[in-house]
Amino acid sequence: MSSEDLPKPRGLLIVVSSPSGAGKTTLCRRLISEFPDVIFSVSYTTRPRRRGEEEGVDYCFVDRARFDAMIENGEFAEWADVHQHRYGTTVEAVRQALEGGRHVLFDIDYQGGRQIKAKFEKEAVLVFVLPPSLDELERRLHKRDTDAPEVIERRLRKAHEELKQYGIYQYLIVNDDIARAYDRLRAIYLAAQSGIDRMGPVAEQLVKEAESDPTGGG
Repeated sequence: MSSEDLPKPRGLLIVVSSPSGAGKTTLCRRLISEFPDVIFSVSYTTRPRRRGEEEGVDYCFVDRARFDAMIENGEFAEWADVHQHRYGTTVEAVRQALEGGRHVLFDIDYQGGRQIKAKFEKEAVLVFVLPPSLDELERRLHKRDTDAPEVIERRLRKAHEELKQYGIYQYLIVNDDIARAYDRLRAIYLAAQSGIDRMGPVAEQLVKEAESDPTGGG
C-alpha cells in the first residue's frame, strides 16, 4: 500500500480567541503567511468596515436583517454577539474545508469557540491569547487608534468577561512578545496535525493491512 492509498485526514479547525488588543489577529496572519495549507475563516459580520479592510477577505459585511435571516435558515456553524455587532461562520464553509483536508483558522470570540468545540470536537483546536496585563491591553487599544474612547472602555469591560472563559480552551498563550507568542502558536498547530483524532484512521488502516498479511510477505 502506498501513501496515496491511505485515508486522507480531515482538516483541523483552529480557533484563536482573545480580548481585543491582545494580538490574536497578528498571530493568525503570521500562521497563514507561513503555512499555505491553513485558510482563514472569513466571518460574516454586521459591524461597519474598518479602514483598510476588504470585503470577502477580512469579513463579509452584511446588515442585521441579512444576518438574522441566515440564523433563521440555520446557515451558521457558529455565531455570536460581540461589542454590539454579530459575527458568524457558515456551516458550508466548515464542511468544505474539513472534507477537503484543509485547516481553517478562526479569529473569533469565546462564544463562537464554544460552539465550534461542541459541534466539531475532534477537529477543533482551541487557543486563547492572553495579554501580559490589563494595563498593557489598554495601552495597545489606545495605540492602534481605531476606536473612540468610549468603545475602548467597552472593550476593556468586555475583556474582564472574556478572560474568565479561558477554561474552554486547550491552549493558553501569553502575548508578551509577538515572536515568542507566534512560536508557541506555530508549535501547537504542528502538533495538532499529528493528534490521534486526526491520524487515527491512518494508523487503523495500516493495522488492517498488517492483519491481512501477518507474515509481512508481498
